Amino acid sequence: MRIETITCWRPRADLVDRFAAPPYDVFDRNSARTYVAEHPTSFLAIDRPETAFGEGQDIYAPEVYAKAAELLAARKADGTLMEDEAPCLFAYRLSADGRSQVGVVAACAVENYLDGTVRRHELTLEAKVRDRVRHTEALGAQPGPVLLAYRDRVALDELVARACEAEPVYDFEDASGVRHTVWCISDPAATAALCAEFAQVDAAYIADGHHRAEAATRICAARRAARGEAAPRAAYESFLALLFPAAQLSVYPYDRVVADSNGLGKDELLAAIGAAGFSITPMAACELPAARGRFAMRAFGTWFALAFTESTEGMDAVASLDVSLLQSRVLAPLLGIDDPQTSSRVRYVGGNVSAAELEEMAGEDGVAFALCATSVADLMAVADAGGIMPPKSTWFAPKPLSGLFVRSI
Repeated sequence: MRIETITCWRPRADLVDRFAAPPYDVFDRNSARTYVAEHPTSFLAIDRPETAFGEGQDIYAPEVYAKAAELLAARKADGTLMEDEAPCLFAYRLSADGRSQVGVVAACAVENYLDGTVRRHELTLEAKVRDRVRHTEALGAQPGPVLLAYRDRVALDELVARACEAEPVYDFEDASGVRHTVWCISDPAATAALCAEFAQVDAAYIADGHHRAEAATRICAARRAARGEAAPRAAYESFLALLFPAAQLSVYPYDRVVADSNGLGKDELLAAIGAAGFSITPMAACELPAARGRFAMRAFGTWFALAFTESTEGMDAVASLDVSLLQSRVLAPLLGIDDPQTSSRVRYVGGNVSAAELEEMAGEDGVAFALCATSVADLMAVADAGGIMPPKSTWFAPKPLSGLFVRSI
C-alpha cells in the first residue's frame, strides 16, 4: 500500500488538551451539544457545527457547514491552530489501562481504497457519507483520520519505536484517563523508510472511519472530474489515516438491548431461543461471556447463559460471527429487529459495559444481550472475503482524538 507525508494544521501544545476532542460519531445530538457547551473552544464545535444552533435546526443545512468553516478559520486566526512548515509523518501513542498502541499518521491513497488494498467490512449510510463530504468540502480539510489496522511487521515496529525516542510534540492525558503522545517524523530518511516499509504491506483494514473513507473517495472523484486528468497529484487524492499494527488494537464487545420482548412471555421466549439452537441456563448473578458462541441474556428479571450448540463449520466468515448468530437466530425472527440499522427498538452499547449497566438499560420490559468482542482476526477474515459485518460489530478503544491533525486538501 502507498502512504505519503502530510501537512496539517495542528493545535498549539499549550492548548492541545483543551482543543482536541473525542470523535464526532461517539456523540448523539444531545451529548454533542452538552460537550460543546462545556468545551466551547474544542474541536467538536467544528466537527459538530449544529451545536451552534437551536434544537430544531436542520443539521444538514448549508448554514451549518458554513459555521464549521467559520469556526475553523477563527481557530487559525487566533493562533490555536498552526500549520506545519513541511510535510511529515507522525507517530501517535494511546495509553490506557496498562496498555499502549502506537500508530503512524499519514495520507493513504484513494486508489488503495478503490482497488481493495484498503479493505472495508461495513456498509455506509448515504446521509452520513453526504454529511462528511459537505463538511470536508466546507472546511477544505480532512478533519479526522480513518483508523486502519495492518498485519504486524517487525520492521515497521522498529522504525516506529525509533521515531518515539525523540521529544514528543504532544503528551497529555484526556478527561477519561487516556494518555495521548505524538511525535513528529520529519527527517527525510525516516519518512522514506516508513513509506518504503508500508509499501510491503499488502492490505490494511478499516477499523473505524468507513464514512470518512467513502467521503474522501467521492471528493476525489468529483475534483478529478472537474480538473481533468492531466493535472499533478493533489492532496485530495489521499485521505488522512492512522495505521496501527493489528496485535496492538483492543476490541471490546458491542452489546444489544432490545426495548421489549416483542409480545413474547418468558416461557415462549426461552422455548423459541432453545429451538433456535441455544442452550439456556439461568444464572443467579451474571457472568459475562468469555468465549465465542456464548452470550449472557437479561430478561424478565433474570440473567441467563446462552450457548450456541450447533456447529458453525461450513458457515461463511460473516454468518459465523456471534453478532450474526444473535441477529439471524434471535433478534430478527423472535424479537422483531428485522433491520438492525434502522430499528428504533434496539440499542447498541459499545465498550467495557458492566452487567449492572446492561441490567439497568433493559429495565423490567427489555431484553439485554452481552456478547464477546469480535476479534480483529475475524474482522480481517470478513474483509478478505469481501463480506459485510452486521452494524455495530466492533468497538475499538481507546479512540484517537479529533483535532490533532487537520489536513488541508
